[in-house]
Amino acid sequence: MPESGKKLDQLCVNTIRMLAVDMVEKANSGHPGMPLGAAGMAYVLFSKFMRHNPANPDWSGRDRFILSAGHGSALLYAMLHLTGYDLSLDELKNFRQWGSKTAGHPEYGLAPGVEATTGPLGQGFAMGVGMALAQRFLEARHQAAGSDLMEHYTYAIVSDGDLMEGVASEAASLAGTLGLGKLIYLYDDNHISIEGGTDLAFTEDVEGRFKAYGWQVLKVADGNDLEAIEAAVCLARSDKDRPSLVMVNTHIGYGSPKVDSASSHGEPLGKDAMPATKEYFGWPTDQPFYIPEDALEQMRLALKNGQLWEEQWNQKLADFKAVDPQAAETLISELAGEMPTGWQKALPVFTADDGPMATRASSGKVINSLAPVLPNLVGGSADLAPSNKTMIAGSGDMRGKEAECGRNIHFGVREHAMGAIINGMALHKGVLPYAGTFFVFSDFMRPSLRLAALMQTNSTFIFTHDSLGVGEDGPTHQPVEHLMSLRLMPGLSVVRPADANETAAAWKLALEKEGPVAMCLTRQKLPVLDTGAENLAKGAYVLKDSLETPEIVLMASGSEVHLALEAAKELESRGKACRVVSMPCWEVFSEQSQEYQDQVLLPQVKAKVAIEAGVTLGWERYVGREGRIIGVDRFGASAPGSVVFKELGLSVENVVNQALSLLG
Repeated sequence: MPESGKKLDQLCVNTIRMLAVDMVEKANSGHPGMPLGAAGMAYVLFSKFMRHNPANPDWSGRDRFILSAGHGSALLYAMLHLTGYDLSLDELKNFRQWGSKTAGHPEYGLAPGVEATTGPLGQGFAMGVGMALAQRFLEARHQAAGSDLMEHYTYAIVSDGDLMEGVASEAASLAGTLGLGKLIYLYDDNHISIEGGTDLAFTEDVEGRFKAYGWQVLKVADGNDLEAIEAAVCLARSDKDRPSLVMVNTHIGYGSPKVDSASSHGEPLGKDAMPATKEYFGWPTDQPFYIPEDALEQMRLALKNGQLWEEQWNQKLADFKAVDPQAAETLISELAGEMPTGWQKALPVFTADDGPMATRASSGKVINSLAPVLPNLVGGSADLAPSNKTMIAGSGDMRGKEAECGRNIHFGVREHAMGAIINGMALHKGVLPYAGTFFVFSDFMRPSLRLAALMQTNSTFIFTHDSLGVGEDGPTHQPVEHLMSLRLMPGLSVVRPADANETAAAWKLALEKEGPVAMCLTRQKLPVLDTGAENLAKGAYVLKDSLETPEIVLMASGSEVHLALEAAKELESRGKACRVVSMPCWEVFSEQSQEYQDQVLLPQVKAKVAIEAGVTLGWERYVGREGRIIGVDRFGASAPGSVVFKELGLSVENVVNQALSLLG
């Protein structure tokens, strides 16, 4: 006889719990405590509130859910399997194993239904803010055209560890300032971290803190009280002007002999505690991965409901299309990640008549040239917009709910959250997000940059003041090791353009290439080059060549390309045939054929000099054993930029002398 009502709900919750602990036990690795304690809130979200379609995980009208406490991944995989996503029971049995979709922490693009790669605590919290921000922007844009297609919610389950991380604090502060009312987080308040009780290190008033941020804060006394959780989420949804934190008092390892202990956090329950836990829930101890038919039938209603919700959304889209075909088509193409036909024609072309120009300034001109043809280009800076040149003129600012919803986001001095937020915006789809700060402060963003690379989000990072050219601000603001350290990160394209036209080409690359791009731009002015910028799409190219067969190859990126050109001119005046290679993006260059790479770098020419205002490690792959690298393997100094360059060996004289010494 079928289960009904509360009893059926509880059976579903226990099914989630037992699947999760079975996964961890079989893998002999993982985190069972969090799924045992938080299964109730996950069930309520997915069964009572979440509008999603397991048969089409990428449906644009869906609510988004992030498991920010990514160590509890077994909970998410159990939910996805039970609700009908394409995640088989065999995949659950292969938890944390080579080649499985059920990785130790949720990975975007691996298991269907995983909205973001989480695990580094606080990142999911901040990416959820980005998703809600993208939703807000798209909702405002298309409401103006008469559409309510973007009125969905962003949910997350967050943990004590998430709330301890600084990135979450930064993101929460901004979310409250912007009044992101469709952002609802359930806080798994279980008072336990790896080292023991949270009172060891985390005794703050979380309720007071989030109220101070401008959030609505609600409390649920018992994480097993499904009705109370449902009522709290209803209240959260009723407040359209504030994000909501629902504090749910839970017990880590609930139902096991290890309840409320740190030992249930990050290791299997074990041969004694596992059967005791199953007995507590009235579960068969001899049937791992047991799923009661009634529970599966109940949870698979998500497929039927999801199909209905998507059909209703598609009908709304059809109605919108009948009223305003152009606006509807724009929304469809933006959500699909498509660019308007011929958008590249809006890219500016610079000439010598424009005068010397810092690449940060030319980037600003490119942004404002593209803005009219790319209405979903949106971004900002960590309180440095006048310096980073990231403002879109005349587009307004992203403000609170009742104010304007423009394209300029003021992130405040919150670099880490800014990086995570634009990752969340990119994951949401429908927008082209970018974020800017000084290059030296990319250090604050490394975890977000790394996740962007891991997820291959189309995030664009603008890093200005890219070298010793910062000058008088001194070594605290002069990036030295940053360029090479970012090149070490798999999946991140690092572009350091040499002039205004290469900067325009860098933007073209960023908007066309899959995956994140970091643009490293100068504060100091650089002459405009009259040729070759379109070849930035190949990562490196011959900028200047001697009429004779080159005796020496000078290669450089960014502002040092001009130093190479000046040195080549001096060398040629001394009868030495030179080639100058601009190398704005190593990652793209490495993707080219070996034949092309050899055509550019001429392996038969042994006299090679690389020039870059950063650490020298890495350039040896291009100059070989016999070549020279002119760089900076120390911190900079406070002085005018031109003086710092000269004192540290980045001068025409030094380049020429090094080249001549190679030629003997």
